[in-house]
Amino acid sequence: MSLILTIPGIKDIYTAIAIIGEIGEDMSVFQSSRHLCSWAGVTPQDNESAGKKKSVRVSCAGVYIKPLLVQCANAAIKSKDCPYFRVRYEQIKHRRGHKKAIIAIAHMLLNCIYHMLSKNETFDYKRYRIETISKPKTVPKFTPEQAILLLESLGAQIILPAAT
Repeated sequence: MSLILTIPGIKDIYTAIAIIGEIGEDMSVFQSSRHLCSWAGVTPQDNESAGKKKSVRVSCAGVYIKPLLVQCANAAIKSKDCPYFRVRYEQIKHRRGHKKAIIAIAHMLLNCIYHMLSKNETFDYKRYRIETISKPKTVPKFTPEQAILLLESLGAQIILPAAT
């Protein structure tokens, strides 16, 4: 339980007890973290046919652990200890909406739990560090002739000085 309590969003010992009670502490019963997430019902579904994306719903599996993971995901996106979950939530929410983003964060948390229990390690904040320094944008380099052509195409009149 002490391993699970190191994850952001899981601060209550009763939550850790409920998670251990649902999935157990032996991760060898699941072939991979994908199998665990599928068993818990937090895997993303893809229903596409002939280029048309159809409606996707979360599976009805994991009726006890899924709401628990969703509550932990809601707490994890508000945690200031590890802002990675918040940033990832915002990225997904912008495209897909709140509910799908929360399920994605719950999936990430369960993935972390699987790897922590299988390797017997605590949650490592360094793996989820976000670079706060923005990368400088590269400015395209133009030759003088290309720059003149670009300005003329935009409607500017270029008068070159006479060569002396």
